[in-house]
Amino acid sequence: MAIAKLTTVAFTFLSIFFTIALIMYPDTVLSASLRGLDLWATKVFPSLLPFFIVAELLFGFGVVHGVGALCERFMRPLFNVPGAGGFVWVMGMVSGYPAGAKWTKDLRENGQVTKIEAERLVAFTNASSPLFLFGVVAGAFFGNTGLGLMIAAAHYGGNFLVGLGMRFYRYGADQPTVHSHKKSIKEAFHILHQTRINDGRPFGQLLGDAVMRSVQTLILVGGFIMMFSVVTDLLKQTDVIHLSAILLSLIGIPEVFHLPLTAGLFEITTGVSALTDTNTSLLAQLVFVSFILGFHGLSIQAQIASILADTDIRFAPYAWARLAHGTIAAILMMIFYPYFGVAEDSLNVWTGTHDPHNHWMTFFENYGPTFTFCLLSLSLYIFWIKKRG
Repeated sequence: MAIAKLTTVAFTFLSIFFTIALIMYPDTVLSASLRGLDLWATKVFPSLLPFFIVAELLFGFGVVHGVGALCERFMRPLFNVPGAGGFVWVMGMVSGYPAGAKWTKDLRENGQVTKIEAERLVAFTNASSPLFLFGVVAGAFFGNTGLGLMIAAAHYGGNFLVGLGMRFYRYGADQPTVHSHKKSIKEAFHILHQTRINDGRPFGQLLGDAVMRSVQTLILVGGFIMMFSVVTDLLKQTDVIHLSAILLSLIGIPEVFHLPLTAGLFEITTGVSALTDTNTSLLAQLVFVSFILGFHGLSIQAQIASILADTDIRFAPYAWARLAHGTIAAILMMIFYPYFGVAEDSLNVWTGTHDPHNHWMTFFENYGPTFTFCLLSLSLYIFWIKKRG
């Protein structure tokens, strides 16, 4: 009861704070809102809408069910989810977040996954799209598309390891929706055909429903993008964002990263842009960018929480997985860095030397406490997985 009252007080205070800030800084609110709207209208909406419509059609035609039957042979042993999760996993990476959450919700509503399987699935099927990683992060922000492969390897590698970890989440606590046994292509096609017959909608209605549901989801996404764009700018205007420096200093993060990291915890694009503008080493920038990409930012997390709100899928497993994904991706970036042909050039800025074997020692001298905090966070995630299992 006490926690519920404190939550009410906190939400009330935040609501009053942002209401006053909206009144005091109308120009900031307008510019931030327009910037969020432009991002949604010119990039998010046109890039995601085709994927959403096609995915809805694939669900309606039964293709997901048929492909899922074939994918059962590796999705169940690897991630302890039905084969249909393979479609969500691949399409989630191709189209970017929050697509994975939307299609996990559809699988749950269609009865293809249990509640626990859905919670496992949503934890590792939401990731940045290759277009965003290669074109925006590596090309636009770092100015070097060659970094895209290393960024993608750390990001998707971390996502894969999170999926492996989530297979033990509440292991044995539910009855799988589909038993793991190999199905032939003929059996998979029979499942596909039967699913389409059971759906019963003609193509015209199916297409109309697909467009309508996709647009509704993307309007929701656009609202969150605009809202968090405004919130981030208001925090900067009111200097509240500077309070994060106290917490970040405690875990050993240099002052130059305080504002960029805080911005990134709210919204990915803003944070990545600010990090790449810092006059620091390339490795440090890549490590923190990898963490932000894995964490997703509160803007993305709020979108996914909203999508899952009217289901029985809990948000907590996804939130824990984001901390783990960010931490693992940052560690993988440190491991991959010497092997992607960029270390020798970037060490000149960092240490004044071109010896590629010095970068580990120098990194730990500068960011040892931060690295320790990341390992502790990962340990807590593993402990949580084990406890839930």
